[in-house]
Amino acid sequence: MFVDIVKIKIRAGDGGNGVVSFHREKYVSAGGPDGGNGGKGGDVVFVADDNLSTLIDFRYKRKYIAENGQNGGAKRCTGKSAQDTVIRVPRGTLIRDSYTGRLIADISGTEPVIIARGGKGGKGNMNFATPTRQIPRFAKPGFPGESFELTLELKLLADVGLVGFPNVGKSSLISVVSAAKPEIANYHFTTLTPVLGVIRNGEKSFVMADIPGLIEGASGGAGLGHAFLRHVERCRLIVHVVDVSGIEGREPYEDFEKINLELSGFSEELAQRPQIVAANKADIAGEEKIASFKSYIEDKGLPFFIVSAATTAGTRELVDFITKELDKLPPIKHYETQPLTLEELDNINAEKKAFTINKLDKGYYEVKAEWLAPVINMVNMEDYESLQYFQRVLRKSGIIDALLEAGIEERDTVAIFDFEFDFVN
Repeated sequence: MFVDIVKIKIRAGDGGNGVVSFHREKYVSAGGPDGGNGGKGGDVVFVADDNLSTLIDFRYKRKYIAENGQNGGAKRCTGKSAQDTVIRVPRGTLIRDSYTGRLIADISGTEPVIIARGGKGGKGNMNFATPTRQIPRFAKPGFPGESFELTLELKLLADVGLVGFPNVGKSSLISVVSAAKPEIANYHFTTLTPVLGVIRNGEKSFVMADIPGLIEGASGGAGLGHAFLRHVERCRLIVHVVDVSGIEGREPYEDFEKINLELSGFSEELAQRPQIVAANKADIAGEEKIASFKSYIEDKGLPFFIVSAATTAGTRELVDFITKELDKLPPIKHYETQPLTLEELDNINAEKKAFTINKLDKGYYEVKAEWLAPVINMVNMEDYESLQYFQRVLRKSGIIDALLEAGIEERDTVAIFDFEFDFVN
């Protein structure tokens, strides 16, 4: 079964808690605080795997949770950081945030991509000793890991995409020019899933994708091919296969126009992609019909090749031309990620502004608010405008007012996750 779009939930591990501990040793009367920090929670990492060609595994497992970091220990021992959870996906998988629809990552390269970051470990009480606070009896808990509901969408990585009506010979063509072995039969929709074939031409090679046949109305959801048009979007070059024999009772030029109309209906960018026309089944077509269709295509300024997948006639010339054309074209399309702006973060978290304020010691306050984690990650503490935005978030969410109600005074310390600052109203 070919699956190319799924939804899953992921959650990175929480950081381990810091520990309250004091050094105890014979003949040492005041050893001081020695509580260690917690370990970091595990990240959720996505990696491209060329042995996978479908997202079907995610139909049966939809939740991925990384391990939490270990708590800190006495004698300034830091807890062990948790191992990352690695999720393997087919190369070419797009990862989107299901809540916002934004693109988080394009898993097309070889480098692992961290999607959800594990929480940092909380600080033990050894970190809070000062000349005026020599016996801190508090520690900080670990920070929560990030969690997302994701939509995984597979867009195959192929240099060349074969498009055309059902039963025009796309599968036959890819079978004779590559080692791919698609199902071939004399009926419509023989190909139910995209098929990839590697074509080697001398010292060069490229990947060709056979896309299930399109019909009129495909861009609006008709037929089978509409579900797979996304796999043509990355292709650098389109080979439009047309049945020039007219054995199905259709005119070649009508097929050509209808398929291009569906491509433009799905994506205008896709319709502008370089295109080669391969007039297939030429072995059973009349010379007059071939000549008429060739003139029609060449008037549009498109390369035209007469081929017969059944006899392999013209396929070598087609492959040679494709190889030369690919040298002139840019690499396979890579989708740029869409990071959230500070204002979008503010809007998304508008309904998630819950927070608590704890007075851990005299002059020391801790603010707990999970929704602030992504805000702090995006704030540059050395940038004035970024700090101004952070201050607006604290005021708009009511945290400043709550701190004042809790009795905070000027120059008291406020801790939010691992960020500490002196309070100035």
